[in-house]
Amino acid sequence: MKALVYHGPGQKAWEDVPDATIGEPTDVVVKVETTTICGTDLHILQGDVPAVTDGRILGHEAVGTITQVGDAVRGFAVGDRVLVPAITKCGRCEYCGKGMPSHCQTVGGIGWIFGHLIDGTQAEFVRVPYADTSLYAVPENVTDEQAIFLADSLPTGYEVGVLAGNVRPGDTVAVVGAGAVGLSAILTTGLWGASRVIAVDSNKFRLSRALEFGATDVVEAGDQQVDEVLAMTDGLGVDVAIEAVGYPETLLTSAKLVRPGGTIANIGVHGAPVTLPMDTMWIQNVTMTMGLVDTVSIPTLLKMVGSGRIPAEKMGTHSFTFDQMDDAYDVFKNAAANEALKVVIRPA
Repeated sequence: MKALVYHGPGQKAWEDVPDATIGEPTDVVVKVETTTICGTDLHILQGDVPAVTDGRILGHEAVGTITQVGDAVRGFAVGDRVLVPAITKCGRCEYCGKGMPSHCQTVGGIGWIFGHLIDGTQAEFVRVPYADTSLYAVPENVTDEQAIFLADSLPTGYEVGVLAGNVRPGDTVAVVGAGAVGLSAILTTGLWGASRVIAVDSNKFRLSRALEFGATDVVEAGDQQVDEVLAMTDGLGVDVAIEAVGYPETLLTSAKLVRPGGTIANIGVHGAPVTLPMDTMWIQNVTMTMGLVDTVSIPTLLKMVGSGRIPAEKMGTHSFTFDQMDDAYDVFKNAAANEALKVVIRPA
């Protein structure tokens, strides 16, 4: 089969590799019919994730059809159309029992294994461990283009942003960073009744899309961004500030935007330490949350997408075929210049 293989920082190739096969009785093999690229894939190619070694197949999101089933699999059969999420879970360890499969102990202490600890989904076929507890059947009324964004982006924005941020009816929310994950948070804040959602970004295209995704206001990032948001909130700040970039300056901006008693929900993946203004945060009773996505919200999100409540297909702005992987990565890497949110990649 063909797959996108990592060969060290800055090096990848769409090449022939051994076919994906059943390795354990709990495995299935899925023919990949739709995949996408995540910001984490870019971090890997920059050499930021040393656990990813030369020869690893990249990718951790897919929609496809099961072609092989292990002897112990009971919930799925050959021919089933399924969503392969970013998080794999055994369903039995302590952390799976807590609803935190992002730290599943059985699969290696971290639920994100595709394209990280095992071969991933940017391939013609992928082996999926613990299929019964990890896969999700895709309803007939949900398209591949909708379902693919439920593998990672939408659950991340919803779980790590909206749910962890404790958004409640009537809240004012600021989302700092209107990329794919920030827009996912914006798209799902309405599920918990936020009355006002302010998108903050330096890119005019992303701000325009934020309004389409449900933001009530937009603020262009710059010297006046904090003053503008405070002016919209009677000088107090927002109830919840969701940081969706992963830079020290955007996290510090979020800290300046939140009101006393408010919450900072950090979604962004930070590659460097950040010095926080604890001298002001503690006296304002600010809560700060962060963490990996668990993808436990996928069943709920599938229902919301199927009913039309969440237009997940809006996330996809560019389409490519498998043999255009390099083009897809170039567009996604330069998302701002290409007015890209997420790319959709399918077989030729």
